[in-house]
Amino acid sequence: MSIINLPFAGLELGFAVSLACSLLLVLTTRWHGRYSLDATHGVQKFHLTPTPRIGGAAIMLGLWLSLGVLPQQQQELLLPVLVSSMPAFVFGLAEDLTRNVSVRARLLATMASGVCCWGLTGVTLVHVGVEPLDVLLAWLPASVLFTAFAVGGVANAVNIIDGFNGLASGTVLIGMAALGMIAQEAGDATLAQLCFVVCAVTAGFFVVNFPFGKLFLGDGGAYLLGFLLAWLSVMLVYRNPQVSPWAPLLACGYPIFETVFTILRRLWCRRHPGHPDSWHLHSLVKTALVARYLRALPAPLRNACVSPVSWLVALVPAMTAVRFASVPEALLQGVLASFLLYLSVYSFVVSAWWARRRHKRSARLAASLSAPLSDIALEQPNSSFIQRGL
Repeated sequence: MSIINLPFAGLELGFAVSLACSLLLVLTTRWHGRYSLDATHGVQKFHLTPTPRIGGAAIMLGLWLSLGVLPQQQQELLLPVLVSSMPAFVFGLAEDLTRNVSVRARLLATMASGVCCWGLTGVTLVHVGVEPLDVLLAWLPASVLFTAFAVGGVANAVNIIDGFNGLASGTVLIGMAALGMIAQEAGDATLAQLCFVVCAVTAGFFVVNFPFGKLFLGDGGAYLLGFLLAWLSVMLVYRNPQVSPWAPLLACGYPIFETVFTILRRLWCRRHPGHPDSWHLHSLVKTALVARYLRALPAPLRNACVSPVSWLVALVPAMTAVRFASVPEALLQGVLASFLLYLSVYSFVVSAWWARRRHKRSARLAASLSAPLSDIALEQPNSSFIQRGL
């Protein structure tokens, strides 16, 4: 299949609707901001201006309107997926508007979307390349539950990395484009076209979100895009048996690596796996690198500069997936190499964070030692120096 045969009506309409709706949400903030604005305080908050976090609504609208102009084959694939995505999207959007929906409820809703999609399409993961697990997946209930768990996990992973301008949406663009190219090489034109339509709709939001952060994806958008990325991965393997299940795993590699490592890190530190912190890779890139070397930039641009680092971590496994989509041995090595790359980048950034912290401590100590004695006496009138007559 050549890219010139793609349904440009769907691509153009999806991009235009998503872009127009995103801009409209920004321009009408004074009307809905009471409910939609994202606060600036919190352990994972780095923006300085309250910003609408309901960008997922623009993406959902773009997908539904694109559906109407797609060829029948794409419509038959996309319609049940959009219908099934509603629980994940609605629970995420409810959190955006009320701040009162638990992580567990959102995860269960996303898993329910996976079960619903199986009910409408009959698609599940029937093999993953691990023989004992493949034997278990031959039993339909186990296959459905495993698929729902995998879909919910990927959707939650995309939500975890949604912290800076363009980070989550750009990562989904990389993963979705990789799935489209794999499907194209496998001869599955229908699925490939669908992946590129989702890319176009996501790009409409992306240009409003990156680099200036005028609109945030929000939980509704993150769970929606995560669900689409996960379910199209399942469909890719189901419709094209020659494609190894490790290929879509690599296409979604960065958010999965981030989630797995975060869970292990928090368990190692004896903390609840779901407790938020600021030790994600993207958070450390901001505090260790961007805040030190790019502090002259305006705050929105500093936030945006975090994303390209993470995109590179996402791009390497995605390119490996495209190149070796039908070679399980190479893909398994790619998973290990990509995870080691993630750990290497993480270790480097942590080292930079500690170096910056030591530098700041040294600077404060030098400043205090160089201060005149009279200044110290004024600042500390009850110090032991004064009490001893020194």
